[in-house]
Amino acid sequence: MRSGRHDEVSAGLRHVYWIGGGSGAGKSTVARRLAARHGWRLYATDDAMADHARRTTAGEAPALHAFMAMDMDERWVNRSPETMLETFHWFRGEAFHLIVEDLLRMPRDTCVLVEGFRLLPRLVQPLLTTPGHAVWLLPTPEFREAAIRSRTGPGGDFTERTGDPARARRNLAARDHLFTMYLREETARLRLPSVTVDGTLTEDRLTERVGDVFRL
Repeated sequence: MRSGRHDEVSAGLRHVYWIGGGSGAGKSTVARRLAARHGWRLYATDDAMADHARRTTAGEAPALHAFMAMDMDERWVNRSPETMLETFHWFRGEAFHLIVEDLLRMPRDTCVLVEGFRLLPRLVQPLLTTPGHAVWLLPTPEFREAAIRSRTGPGGDFTERTGDPARARRNLAARDHLFTMYLREETARLRLPSVTVDGTLTEDRLTERVGDVFRL
């Protein structure tokens, strides 16, 4: 991105706050609470994934389109967690520019709180013009497992549509742990705030910790 264009984009996102992190860390819960408390708009990047997939081409997002062409076992059973991490399109930052486009189209009369695992530190950091506008929640494996288990309904989750649900769940858990380790390393390298989520903080206290980072 040209320097002038980058400065223009960053200035256009000055009212945006970012909550990234690993799966099951409580990003959505904290974001909903803070948005409701302060009257902010909430932008959940998970909700935009289907739309963003439709707005990309295979040339723009090759890993995304390769993933879309796979069957369930190819996605979750037959590949190692390491390969799953390296090739997962959202972890590679594909279509992140569409998040930015969406945000720039929103009115700027109030703050926007963006949340989701797609908010990679290396992609968000260049957009920050104000300290304390971004934080990453990093779940321990045990907390992530308990959180995912609590969300699973009586019919199970999408891994039940694979030929080996148990292996798919193990692969997914290992991949998500590797992703969280990556986030921990990258936030440390870029000197960005992070919070370890291990179950010792209540939802109220975790919300307060994020609010402290945002200087609310």
